[in-house]
Amino acid sequence: MLGMRIERPITNMMNVMVILIVCAALGFGCTPAEDRSESARVVLVFKHGKLSGDGTVLSGLLREFERRHPGVSVREELLPSSSDRQHQYYAMNLDGGQAPFDVLGVDTIWVQEFAQAGWITALDRFLPPAEQVQFFPGAIQAATFGNRLYAVPWYIDAGILYYRRDLLERHGLAPPTTWPELVRTAQLVLDAEQDAGLEGFVWQGKQYEGLICVALEVLRSNGSDLWGGDPERAEAGLQFLRETVAGYRITPVSVGMADEESTRQVFGAGHALFMRNWPYAWSLFQQEDSPVRGKIGIVPLPSFPGYASAPVLGGWMLAVPSGSPHRQEAGELIRFLTAPDAQRSVALEMGYNPTRRALYADGALVESRPLLKDLYPIFLAARPRPVTPYYLILSQALQPEVSAVVVGRKTPRVALDAARRQVTRVMGARDVSGVMDGL
Repeated sequence: MLGMRIERPITNMMNVMVILIVCAALGFGCTPAEDRSESARVVLVFKHGKLSGDGTVLSGLLREFERRHPGVSVREELLPSSSDRQHQYYAMNLDGGQAPFDVLGVDTIWVQEFAQAGWITALDRFLPPAEQVQFFPGAIQAATFGNRLYAVPWYIDAGILYYRRDLLERHGLAPPTTWPELVRTAQLVLDAEQDAGLEGFVWQGKQYEGLICVALEVLRSNGSDLWGGDPERAEAGLQFLRETVAGYRITPVSVGMADEESTRQVFGAGHALFMRNWPYAWSLFQQEDSPVRGKIGIVPLPSFPGYASAPVLGGWMLAVPSGSPHRQEAGELIRFLTAPDAQRSVALEMGYNPTRRALYADGALVESRPLLKDLYPIFLAARPRPVTPYYLILSQALQPEVSAVVVGRKTPRVALDAARRQVTRVMGARDVSGVMDGL
C-alpha cells in the first residue's frame, strides 16, 4: 500500500515533465487556453488629453472598433488638459523610441517637430491623397511633413469673432468686417451704453501661445506676418493691437493678463461687445444660466481693407509612434475615429467640430448644430501657424516681444527687430532665412 501511494505521484510527475518537454520542443507555451487567448490579443493604448462633454461617447466608439476588429482591444489613457504638459509627456516618452502607447492626440503645431524627430510614423496608406482632399486644407497642410502625412485631423478649431447681437441690433449696427469698422462700432456702442459697464473688444493678450495666435490673425489680415512679409504692415498690425488699449480705448488694460477663459468669462457675463476666441465657448454661452444666452452671434474675424480674414487654425490630430509594435492596428483605429460616422457622433454628442468638409452639408447634423453653417467658411479659410519643426522655438522667441508691445513697453519696430535677432540666435546654424521664407 505504501508503495502504491508513492508510485502514483512519481508517475504523474514524470508525465507532466514529458508534456513540458514535448511542448518546449514544439515551441508551444503550455499555459491554459484562456491565458494563451488573452496574451495573443493586441492591446492598443490610446493617449490623449481629457475631452469635454460626455466621455462615454468616445468610449462607445472604441468598443465599436473592438467589435469590428476581433482580437484587438483599446485602452484609453487620459493626460492632463494642459497642452504644455501633454507636449512634455510626449517628448519624454517618444524620444526613447519605446513609448508606452500606440495612438496619441497631438496639437496641430506639434506634428512637424515630432515627424522630423522620427517620433511618429507616416500615415499616407491609411489616408491616401485622394481622401485627404475631403478634409479642410489648412489641417492637412499642418499634418504634412516632407510631402508625407504624419497625422490625421481629428477635430478642428479656428479663431472667430463673437459679438452681442442684441446690442448691435439696438443701435442699428451690423457686425464688422474690417478692423476699423470694429473700432468705430465699439466706440459708438460704448458711448451709447456708458452705464452698462461694457468693454468694447476683449482678446488674449497674455504672454503665451494665445497671444501669438491673435497677433498672426491681425498681421496676416493686413498682408504680413510676424516672421516675414511687409515689415511696415507687420508694424501697423502690432500697433493696432496696442491702440485698442491705449488709443481707441476699447480694450481693457488687463488684456495683458488675459487668456481664453478670462475673456470668455468677461464676455459671458455680459461685459463685452466683441470677443476673439475659439468655437468652444459657444456652447457655454447657450447654457440656461448664461446671461448672454440668445443674445450673441459669430462672424469671421475682421481684416484690414483690401485683405481677407485670416483665422489661425487650431484643433487636434491623431498620430502613431514610430516604435509602436502595433502600427497597422493603430492606423486602423485612427482611420475609424476620423471616418464620417465617428466624426458625426462626436460632433452631435460632444460638440467637437468635424475635420471632414462634407459633414458641414449633412442635413441632420447641421439641423442639430446650426452653428456649423457659420463655422464652415471660417474653417475653410483657417491657416496653420508656421508649418516648421521649429515652431515652438519661434513662438517662444516672439511671445515676450509681442507682449511688450501690448503693454506699451516697446514699439512694434523695436519688438520685431528684437524678435528676429532672438530667432537667429536660438536657431543657431539652422537655415533661419529658409524657415522664415516658408512662413
